[in-house]
Amino acid sequence: MTLTANWSYPTTIRFGAGRISEIGDACMAAGINRPLLVTDRGLADMQITRRTLDLLEAQGLGRALFSNVDPNPNGGNLTDGLQMYRDGGFDGVVAFGGGSALDLGKCISFMAGQTRPVWDFEDVGDWWTRADPDGIHPIVAVPTTAGTGSEVGRAGVLTNADTNEKKIIFHPKMLPAIVICDPELTVGMPKAITAGTGLDAFAHCVEAYSSPHYHPMSQGIALEGMRLVKDYLPRAYAAGADLEARANMMSAAAMGATAFQKGLGAIHALSHPIGAVHHTHHGTTNAVCMPEVLKFNAPAIAGRFDATAAYLGIEGGFAGFRAFVDDLNNSLGIPKTLTDLGVSDPDIDALVASALRDPSVGGNPVEMTEENTKALLVALL
Repeated sequence: MTLTANWSYPTTIRFGAGRISEIGDACMAAGINRPLLVTDRGLADMQITRRTLDLLEAQGLGRALFSNVDPNPNGGNLTDGLQMYRDGGFDGVVAFGGGSALDLGKCISFMAGQTRPVWDFEDVGDWWTRADPDGIHPIVAVPTTAGTGSEVGRAGVLTNADTNEKKIIFHPKMLPAIVICDPELTVGMPKAITAGTGLDAFAHCVEAYSSPHYHPMSQGIALEGMRLVKDYLPRAYAAGADLEARANMMSAAAMGATAFQKGLGAIHALSHPIGAVHHTHHGTTNAVCMPEVLKFNAPAIAGRFDATAAYLGIEGGFAGFRAFVDDLNNSLGIPKTLTDLGVSDPDIDALVASALRDPSVGGNPVEMTEENTKALLVALL
């Protein structure tokens, strides 16, 4: 292990129930005078979105909405959003919603002043240095789910429809200037979305904790993030209006995305191509993959998770932790296999090849090869 790394940590976060009322002040503090609110189609007509637009309008910041965002946002969504953004003379984005809306909103702001194609900024080597930093506009992020943690991330995930691959678009200045985490905005989440997004946060923490890279700050955050999900996701799932549970799940989501600066792994390397091709929900796909990936990684992580289990109050060490994950998935209605999730007639070789190209591969504690990745995918099916 090399005791050398490049680290950065999250941005300004305004956390607490009712703090969406500060959206106008947050925009002005970020230097945004004419924001475009980016959300998904499902949220476009909901009361929480209308209220946020009311608040922006009352502060003299206009009332502009873009909602052409698919569940797995793609280059076409970005093209449409950029055209509206540039034609409207906007100077910043309010990214509002779940991971899809947050990712696309961040990509719109990032691409606002760029001249190269978005795919030139994929998270490969130093490709981010190709961007003109002066062309990146400010972002205020407002999550309405508790899962991806994209509000504290420096990247956005876009599907390239030409290749059916999810691409991670990265730049340090994609980190939102200000985040508003208001748990009241998550109260209306359906049970299935509460479960899928919550387990996405859990997967981020599990993979960051499993990663072999050196980042002790992320390691500690991942551990506490797992505890918050263990203690509060079942409560949020059972009683959607439980604000304490909702608030702690929002914290866990931000912690997971902060922690995975240490690395992700096989869960995400598999779920990215599966979601791109079969259009499955990202967090739920992660949850389906997690038990088999824990088994796959056992030779490298079992000892580490013996201590984790003790901290979490789980008996039986690593075996007990794996059993807990199975029980948690079952209690939240997560499908047992990818087939149960709706993945039918998959091109296994293509999915394996795409998984091995995914940037998450480098953070897995067991080296992923064509042979063992194919066996893992077959087991998941």
